[in-house]
Amino acid sequence: MDTEKMGQMMKERREEVGRILKNYLPPIDGLQKTVLEAMVYSVLAGGKRLRPLMMLESYRLFGGSEKVIEPFAAAIEMIHTYSLVHDDLPAMDNDKYRRGKLTTHAKYGEAMGILAGDGLLTYAFETACAAFSMTDEPARVGSAMQVLAQKAGIYGMLGGQVIDVESEGTKDMTLEKITQIHTLKTAALMESSLMIGAILAGATRYQIDQMEQVARNVGIAFQIQDDILDITSTQEILGKPIGSDERNAKTTYVTLKGMEASVSEVKRLSREAIEILRQIPGDTLFLEELVRMLTMRNN
Repeated sequence: MDTEKMGQMMKERREEVGRILKNYLPPIDGLQKTVLEAMVYSVLAGGKRLRPLMMLESYRLFGGSEKVIEPFAAAIEMIHTYSLVHDDLPAMDNDKYRRGKLTTHAKYGEAMGILAGDGLLTYAFETACAAFSMTDEPARVGSAMQVLAQKAGIYGMLGGQVIDVESEGTKDMTLEKITQIHTLKTAALMESSLMIGAILAGATRYQIDQMEQVARNVGIAFQIQDDILDITSTQEILGKPIGSDERNAKTTYVTLKGMEASVSEVKRLSREAIEILRQIPGDTLFLEELVRMLTMRNN
C-alpha cells in the first residue's frame, strides 16, 4: 500500500473513531461537571487512537458490520486515556505535558486528575454495556466484556504498571521482567482491541488467539520503540517530555540491551506479527501497514 493511500485511510478511520467517541462521551453538566470536563478534555486532547482503530479493523476483517463494536471502541480509548492520566500523576511519572498539551492533573489539579481517571475507567464499562442491547449475540458481548476487564486489570495493564512502578531504581531488572512489563502494561490493551473485534465478529477460537499474538508482538515492539524515542527524539516531536525513563531511574530494553539490539528486536517482532496476519483469510493489508507504522514510528 502506498504512503498516500495509507495516509488517507488513516485519516478516514481516525475521523470515524472521533465520531464514535463524541457520541459516547458524557455531557458536561451537573454539580460534578468539573470531573466530566476533565474526562472529556483528557480523551479529546489528541492521540493516535490506535486501540479503537485496531478493534474496528479486526471486527471488519472477520466480517463484522454492525454498530455493536462502537461502544467497545469508545470504551477501549477511555481505558487507555485513564491509564495515561494516572501515569502522568506526581506519584507516577510526574509529567506536565502529553500530546503537546497540559496533562490532566496539571490543568485541573492532582485530585481531579485522580478522579478523572477513575471516572473514565468506570464510564468505559458503562459504555461497553450498551452493546448488549445492540446485538442478537449477547454471549459474544459477554465474552468481549470479560476480555476487556481482564486485559485492563491486575492480570493485564494494571498489573504491568505495578511491576513497572516497583522496579524503578532497582538493580535487578532482567530482560524477562522488562518483557513482562511491556506485555502487560502496553500490549494487553492492544490484545484486547484485536481480540474483541474478532470475538464480536464471530471469529474462531484459533483466530482470536492469532489476533492476541499479533497484538502482543506489536505492543512489545511499540514500547521498545517508545523507549528508543525517549532517548533519540525531542519534546516537540513527541508532544511530551523526553528523558522520563532516565529521570525516573528506569531500566528499559534499550539501557539493558543497547540501541542496535533494541532496533533489531522491534523489526523482528513487527515481522512476526505481519507473518501471522498473512495466515488469516481476508484483507489484512491495512492492519499490516498499521503494524509497520506503529512499530517504526518517530513520534
